[in-house]
Amino acid sequence: MMPKEPTIIELNMSELEELLRRVEAKQLEDGDHDKLKTLAESYVHLLGLLKDKNVSMRRLRKMLFGLTTEKTSAILGGEIDSSVSSEADKKALPEDDGEADDSHKTSEKPAENKSKGHGRNGVEAYTGAEKIQVPHDSLQPGDDCPKCGRGTLYETNRPGTLVRLTGHAPVQATVYQLQKLRCGLCGKVFKAQLPESAGERKYDSTAGSMIALLKYGSGMPFNRFAGLQGNLGVPLPASTQWEVVQDMAVHAKPAFDELIRQAADGDILYNDDTTVKILERMGNRARQKALAEGAADNGDGAGNVDDTNDKWAHRTGLYTSGIVSTCEGQRIALFFSGLQHAGENLGDVLRRRAGELGPPIQMCDALSRNIPTELETILAHCLAHGRRQFVDVAEHFPAECRHVLESLSTVYRNDDIAQERNISPQDRLEFHQAQSGPIMEELHDWLNRRFDDRLVEPNSSLGKAIA
Repeated sequence: MMPKEPTIIELNMSELEELLRRVEAKQLEDGDHDKLKTLAESYVHLLGLLKDKNVSMRRLRKMLFGLTTEKTSAILGGEIDSSVSSEADKKALPEDDGEADDSHKTSEKPAENKSKGHGRNGVEAYTGAEKIQVPHDSLQPGDDCPKCGRGTLYETNRPGTLVRLTGHAPVQATVYQLQKLRCGLCGKVFKAQLPESAGERKYDSTAGSMIALLKYGSGMPFNRFAGLQGNLGVPLPASTQWEVVQDMAVHAKPAFDELIRQAADGDILYNDDTTVKILERMGNRARQKALAEGAADNGDGAGNVDDTNDKWAHRTGLYTSGIVSTCEGQRIALFFSGLQHAGENLGDVLRRRAGELGPPIQMCDALSRNIPTELETILAHCLAHGRRQFVDVAEHFPAECRHVLESLSTVYRNDDIAQERNISPQDRLEFHQAQSGPIMEELHDWLNRRFDDRLVEPNSSLGKAIA
């Protein structure tokens, strides 16, 4: 299997020439095979990248050699002219007099001289651990002190704590061996009763929840999980896992519907797409499903699909849309897989929004398919996506990209100042409107003038970044 990224080896030209000489002479030494294998893999990987028409030379260099940072100073070099650290900007923030309402504060800034921790988890981190109270083997509260003989013992508020960790299969099994008694004369068999704690189902709700969390929450494939369970002596085939999760999904749907309802009332919603494979919607299975659905819709039993009534008839792409909603400091993540784009799935969510609420802020990239067509949102395109376009072309258009990146660095620095002061969201908004708003308006006008004055070709890489 070829590596996804090439392995980097240190090999100068003299060493390479010496290696080629040994290859021609058929006198390879120890370690030469690994070097040749790495060179071949890197060559194949490089050819694959060159075939991708969307890979620019700058991005190709970044893939091969890496880019540790996208900071403006690292991209442009030299000092960055920015007034963001001026006292005027900081004074524009509301003063913290120590008596303001702290309900909006989510965290305190740690002290600069705070000592580093030991890197281990404290006992309070083990919230899911079983707690076992261990009384003293010979003493109890109220007894006389065995050392001085005069004092009286009392229980402290902080008991001594020790943590012990054990390993077991994620899904455990209990085997109940019911005793059977047979009559030696009539042959009647009497079997012990199953205890009530055993339940009636082989796979209870906790087993289904654990399988679903490992698969869809942590990315554990069914086959890999089946191997782990088998090695630990609790077999759980992949097909059985799917059946258990499918059965559990029916019971979990009301909770999912409630999450959609609460997410619809969020203040800010983020959405985006990624491709997905759904076998039921691919190849012959998709055609058979379309025929079956068309026959059912038409009611003629002929198996003809009415394309005019089926808005999905000509769609072939499959997507998983991720929607994250923030409301009152909480985040709700929703995922939808199928033929719909992110904007269509977001529209379905927002149709359940409370009528008295205004339009939410929507955060996404500039793709048109991310926008709901029928419902209004306050659109906020991702600034990081737009900035990265100029990072990629900064080498070829240094002057223009410097102006853009330095302007945006001021906005980012303003946000750093606001977060350092830990101000409320409303104060943070007003601060950005006062300090960052004029910068963004000037940048917007400056970018438009590049096109209006024909200073930039729209089809060039810089023109596409501006667009």
